[in-house]
Amino acid sequence: MAGTLVLGGGGWAAADRWFGDSDENRAGPARAGGAEADRAARVFLDHWAAGRWADAAALTDDPQTAETTLRSFTVGLEITAPTFTPGPAKAATDGEVAVPFGAAMPVGGLGTWNYASTLALTKGGGPGGWLVKWQPSLVHPKLGAAAKFRLTKGTAGGSTVKVLDRDGGVLSPADHPSLTPIFGATGGAGGSAGGAVQLINRQTGAVESTEAEFGAPKPAAGGGPVATTIDPRLQRAADTAVARHAKGRLVGLVALSIDKGEVLALANAPTTGMNRAFMGRYAPGSTMKVITTAALLDKGAVTPSDLVDCPKYLTVGKQFHNVETSEIRGATFREDFMHSCNTAFVNLRGKLGNDELGRFASEHFGIGREWKTGIASFDGKVPLPVDETDKSAAMFGQGTVQANPLVMASATATAVSGKFRQPVVIKGQRPTAEARGLSAPVVADLRKLMRATVTDGSAKVLADLPGDVGAKTGTAEVTEDGPNNGWLVAYRGNVAIACLVEAGITGSGSAGPIVHDILSTLP
Repeated sequence: MAGTLVLGGGGWAAADRWFGDSDENRAGPARAGGAEADRAARVFLDHWAAGRWADAAALTDDPQTAETTLRSFTVGLEITAPTFTPGPAKAATDGEVAVPFGAAMPVGGLGTWNYASTLALTKGGGPGGWLVKWQPSLVHPKLGAAAKFRLTKGTAGGSTVKVLDRDGGVLSPADHPSLTPIFGATGGAGGSAGGAVQLINRQTGAVESTEAEFGAPKPAAGGGPVATTIDPRLQRAADTAVARHAKGRLVGLVALSIDKGEVLALANAPTTGMNRAFMGRYAPGSTMKVITTAALLDKGAVTPSDLVDCPKYLTVGKQFHNVETSEIRGATFREDFMHSCNTAFVNLRGKLGNDELGRFASEHFGIGREWKTGIASFDGKVPLPVDETDKSAAMFGQGTVQANPLVMASATATAVSGKFRQPVVIKGQRPTAEARGLSAPVVADLRKLMRATVTDGSAKVLADLPGDVGAKTGTAEVTEDGPNNGWLVAYRGNVAIACLVEAGITGSGSAGPIVHDILSTLP
């Protein structure tokens, strides 16, 4: 059972500097409650995510109860590859430290259950002298002596529901293994058609509430087929490109039609397990600069020709650093964007209010607005920064900012069209999220900047493709010692695409070849 620990702003054991996009973005030490308490919390969550329940329990003040509870909760609900997103530690009462965290729990092959909880830490014998104070509510706030959880699932088997591509052709798991999230959610190929996580009263056995429901729109009456927006040709290209270039790494990819927001292709490596393309929670790295740049341009806070210095180092609570590009003295903002200079974006943090980037991402790009795509999805998060250091990190897609390929493909489509169209993958699914989109001048500037990134910047891996092709690379840190995730977002014609490669080191080197192969198939 492999899980993921996504470090937020205030990473517990990371270096005290941030590195550039084509380089390595690193989180700094915890700013509240002590770095050691923060570290103990994150080690606990890391063990839980990886299915090492005994190791996680050993970091608590009640190991036996903790191991039993963690095991029964995770196994009983068929949770695989959980993802935890810790927030910054905060001092609590009686010398304790509280660490809030978000949990993304892939349940029973149906979808992901998202919720928030908090760890309390107290002085003890764990890492750095801190232990997790065991209580069932840290697993989920509603778990305890009075209530437990139960997973219910639809009946598999019986007649197989046909799943159709956008042209009416039949899609099959054998031909398109990456579409497992669609087959599983709709009951296609005999898969389960849905399910739920229910809160159960321990004494009476009664259902007190339904905490999560899974499943796409049901097939038509009489067992009719489920129609999707998938383009079979582009899906084959995505499957082939990911299989060719994944090289054993974890990959998520989404391609959208810019004019309608329809999902044309989605791919994951491996093809079973977590749907990283739709459900992942990752720091988007410098692909976030597309959104940050839109906010700055919209406000008139910068123009592409403005001089925005790109120093090698810049300290805001900790040191931010550009390694490969080193420094670009006297740089224009256009050059900063093309070469993905982090310190230039940190320099511009004062141009946006503390809540402005998150508000702009929501109001103009629809991020975090509870999308209804037809299958389960996580729709991004740009939280209010906790301080100037966190705000600086958010400017280039680190800290507590979270996204996935679905979110960033949508952001790319919005950036180059000016219209937010909530993504959908099941035909007939009514979009629930709306946003204002962008003005024509902002779109014109974004397209030029992304085009320049291909012709003269960090996305030259796409430079040989004909036509108007634009892109933005990204690299994001996950842990201090592990390799970085590689990102690339791009557009060509009516297609916007986003690709994430875990442990990909750089966006251009890992995601670039995948995106290149797919876009090269477009007419």
